[in-house]
Amino acid sequence: APDESWMRALLEPLLGALEVLHREDVFHRDIAPDNILIGDDGVPMLLDFGAARHVISDRSQTLTAILKPSYAPIEQYGESPSLRQGAWTDLYALAGVLYWLVTGQRPSDALARLREDTMPGASAIGNVEVFGGALLRSIDWALNPDESQRPRRVADFRRACLPMLGGEADGASAASLPTTAAALAAGCSVIGAVLF
Repeated sequence: APDESWMRALLEPLLGALEVLHREDVFHRDIAPDNILIGDDGVPMLLDFGAARHVISDRSQTLTAILKPSYAPIEQYGESPSLRQGAWTDLYALAGVLYWLVTGQRPSDALARLREDTMPGASAIGNVEVFGGALLRSIDWALNPDESQRPRRVADFRRACLPMLGGEADGASAASLPTTAAALAAGCSVIGAVLF
């Protein structure tokens, strides 16, 4: 079972990678356990950018519906202009992976949760002794079926997780994370065990 230090080692590089993508208005749109590879050195790598899309501001955001039911938020289920995708879309999916890691259960489908949300929160069933309340509450925040109620940026989610991540009170700097293109490319050359 994962512990706090393992979760920190998983989260820091993944959040850094998402921050680099989102800075360029690129959204992964397919974060799930089977798209995170843990290298032999323990460094996680985000894989499968087949669903990734670059979104140009103030233009049509019609995106193809590519999703994994337990990890995809409601906005990925349709092509309506009212269902906008953004950093909050990837954060929902990442929170779904974290939910699975801390509870041992896959998140309920977003469509079902929108109508009646009976899924217990990570803060209700996760082990607060192992993961801390801040991480568990952050998972619940990012897994909100209503996209307007989720963290808008990686930095928002990171700040909410700070006690678990051991960050400073004023927030972790993206520049301090190993997120340069070279670091990401180097990490992708390592092959290890896939999370299932």
